[in-house]
Amino acid sequence: MLKKILFVLGIFTIAFVVLLISIFDSSAINYSVTKSPSQPSFENNTPNINYTLPYMGRVLPDSPFWGLKALRDKIWFGITTSHLRRAELALLFSDKRLLMSKKLFEEGKTDVAVSTFTKGEKYLAIAVSEEVLASKNGMDTGNFLNKLALAALKHKEVGEDLIQLAPEEAKPLIVKTKVYARDAYEAARNALNSKGLPVPKDPFDGD
Repeated sequence: MLKKILFVLGIFTIAFVVLLISIFDSSAINYSVTKSPSQPSFENNTPNINYTLPYMGRVLPDSPFWGLKALRDKIWFGITTSHLRRAELALLFSDKRLLMSKKLFEEGKTDVAVSTFTKGEKYLAIAVSEEVLASKNGMDTGNFLNKLALAALKHKEVGEDLIQLAPEEAKPLIVKTKVYARDAYEAARNALNSKGLPVPKDPFDGD
């Protein structure tokens, strides 16, 4: 009986802490930007994609509270049953981590920045997979596919910034990780074409 009580208390404690992190993270001004808040000083001729990245929050991967925030995201994703909503969440998590990684690079925190970028870009593949399941279930995913295509292009744009910001030893991994954005765009493009819907133009075509 005592073990059961302790187990329940443990669950409630974890849930309470996760809730506090969520409140703390969302208590900041919830604004959006089409570019990262601070711009690099180098000359940048990369195309500017008209896609709004979400506010990344105050708790970043270099924070001692990051583990709880990441746990919150996993719980949020895990209890979501709609494949379309899961696709939207995966894209949200990826978008936020993209901005986080850039900020961390700007602060010289290379290791955690690279880790954040690589893990965040993998969410793009999850978004693609969940959209496929949603579409198979008869859900209208046209609007999401358009958003995903634009998001993937934005990830390409910011990825170019990261290559400029990162030290030499980190550049190859960033270049390798950019394949997730490429694949996500191609998947969204092909799905939009199959539905007879317009496709956002890729200004990076031929890179």
